[in-house]
Amino acid sequence: MFKKILIANRGEIALRIIRACREMGIQSVAVHSTADANSMAVRLADESVCIGPPSAKDSYLNIPAILTAAAVTGAEAIHPGYGFLSENEMFARMVEEHGFTFIGPKPEHIEKMGDKVVAKKTVMDLGLPVVPGSNGAVTSVEEGLAFCKKAGYPVIIKAASGGGGRGMKVVRSEDQFKEQYSTARSEAKANFGDDTVYIEKYLEKPRHIEIQIFGDKHGNGIHLGERDCSIQRRHQKLVEEAPSPILTQDEREAIGSLAADVIRKMGYVGAGTIEFLYEEGKFYFMEMNTRIQVEHPVTEQITGIDLIREQIRVAAGEPLSLNKDNIKFRGHAIEIRINAEDPDTFAPSPGKITQFHAPGGLGVRFDSAIYGGYSIPPYYDSMIGKLIVTGKTREECLARMRRAIAETVVDGVKTTLPLHQWIFNQPEFVSGEYNIHWLEKKLAER
Repeated sequence: MFKKILIANRGEIALRIIRACREMGIQSVAVHSTADANSMAVRLADESVCIGPPSAKDSYLNIPAILTAAAVTGAEAIHPGYGFLSENEMFARMVEEHGFTFIGPKPEHIEKMGDKVVAKKTVMDLGLPVVPGSNGAVTSVEEGLAFCKKAGYPVIIKAASGGGGRGMKVVRSEDQFKEQYSTARSEAKANFGDDTVYIEKYLEKPRHIEIQIFGDKHGNGIHLGERDCSIQRRHQKLVEEAPSPILTQDEREAIGSLAADVIRKMGYVGAGTIEFLYEEGKFYFMEMNTRIQVEHPVTEQITGIDLIREQIRVAAGEPLSLNKDNIKFRGHAIEIRINAEDPDTFAPSPGKITQFHAPGGLGVRFDSAIYGGYSIPPYYDSMIGKLIVTGKTREECLARMRRAIAETVVDGVKTTLPLHQWIFNQPEFVSGEYNIHWLEKKLAER
């Protein structure tokens, strides 16, 4: 087992990894920008190293600085968390080339799944169902129009190297396609350095269902159930829950087994998530995330399994500590992402937290790195915490979440807590009858 791990990230995920290391008897090294010098990760890690100024490109995306920090502190492994360099194939390779262990999948799997066109073809060959789409990249308007004529509108143009909901254009007519095709390619180039795009049939009322998977270096591969992430705004998840209120037991067992079979065939190592769109009883592969997810606590709460700990064990060469026969699913769990944003306009709201009180009580978990007097920097993602509740039933979770939100105090900045309280009182959400477009339509009606 490792003796020291460097965490190449910040915020709540850095703190989450530090806590896992502490429980495993592993020393932790936090890297930080000058803007994060007073962060909880820096305070609680065994060691910390400043790797650059506030800008992410000069600090958390600065590969030479991170590798140097690992070398000077004597770290044996590097955990990338999520975001930043977590799905950067070059970074994973450089970590290994410099003699450290990358706590994540093989670089070739990061590369393959990072290109949406290649990923789609790969999983199709391995047996996963996919949304009807173009046969690879679409390189001209004429080629795109030919596909649209065959598939029928609406369609969605996607950046091959995209992610997080960026680089997408929904098109409902031939004229609109002609207008949006060049725009989509330009935006893909600007955001991801790659103007390759592809086209898929656009599903009108799908759910977003993802399967948590895990593989080790001994050929073992399992799934840990599904999460329903259909409450979204601009393709960004706001609420996640497990199990999904819409799937039957037969459906979840079938898609989970299929996902586990795929990662075994791939020889995938570590944590990952295979994401699907689900509509009218059918699943369609969307993408695979080769990292730990923001919403991993939802799965932890219904399985009792520490996914970060398992990541570390697997990276160290140990076999998975569980198999499909000893995984037990209990109760229901829901997570909300709390952002430092105006709950009506969604404008970022950085600044100093004047008062802070975390909710508590049975079945309540609050993952965050904020504290009273902490100044939220304007340079990074606006998420400042995750509130997770667990109950015997979904109904118990809904009541517990409403209570926990009401208990949470974050003064000095605006947050999305009022939005979440509103969501949890909407009849469609309470009944479970919603899809990935529901929230945006409801917000437009307010």
